[in-house]
Amino acid sequence: MTTRIWFQKHTIKGRMPLLDEWYERHFESVIGPDTVVDIHTLPDTAYPKSTPEGVVRFGAVETFFSHYFAKQAYQAEKLGYDAFVTGASQDPGLHLARTIVGIPVLGYGETSFHTAAMTGHEFAIVGFIPELAEPIRENLTAMGLLPKFRGFHYIENGAAIVPRALQGDTAEFMRAFEATARAAVAAGAQLIVPGEGLPNEILAHEGVSEVDGVPILDSDGLVVKTAEHLVSLQRLGILRRSTVGYWKRRPDPDYLEHLTRVFWS
Repeated sequence: MTTRIWFQKHTIKGRMPLLDEWYERHFESVIGPDTVVDIHTLPDTAYPKSTPEGVVRFGAVETFFSHYFAKQAYQAEKLGYDAFVTGASQDPGLHLARTIVGIPVLGYGETSFHTAAMTGHEFAIVGFIPELAEPIRENLTAMGLLPKFRGFHYIENGAAIVPRALQGDTAEFMRAFEATARAAVAAGAQLIVPGEGLPNEILAHEGVSEVDGVPILDSDGLVVKTAEHLVSLQRLGILRRSTVGYWKRRPDPDYLEHLTRVFWS
């Protein structure tokens, strides 16, 4: 039986052709033969630059993205997808999406952090958008994972280095990432989580998965494989979504569809 996964990104298709290609090749290399991952991005007019780095620094913007992601999750379920994945470390729309759909909904950050802790690792984040420290720390607090967390470590001048790497010139990024990762290791990290999906894809493209013996988590690969696994568990009856509780119960499907026409049309 085919497993269909909707992977939702913050980026806009075509703005960074190499990145689009890297994502597709990456997912093809990790998924099973009966799994399909369809990559979806933001509307063309969502932001003007090549990357969303300049706008995801604001909670006000993230609110709009979060509601859009939840809407996309609802659309994914209607179209017969088996799982919905958000590919951003601050997990926009994750809670909202889970309230309105019954298929597994996973986030890049939540999946990475729980996996790091579940496997017994003290972990740190290496990224390039300092403002994301606040929402991610809030998420880690809600997950109860702060005792395992060894801090945010941000690449100096990352906002300039990352776009150049996404045009194929990865050398400066690789040097900067490794130097920052070593600082995270010195702070006690036993595992490095790439702070955003863009650095993750550069590292995956370069085939870099550790620094000085400390593993670098492939968070994009992990969240897709975890989605694939959860779909399998659901089909086997091993784990299913609860329908009990305020945030788990859903209204009549016709009324839910009515609400989408009222608020999303």
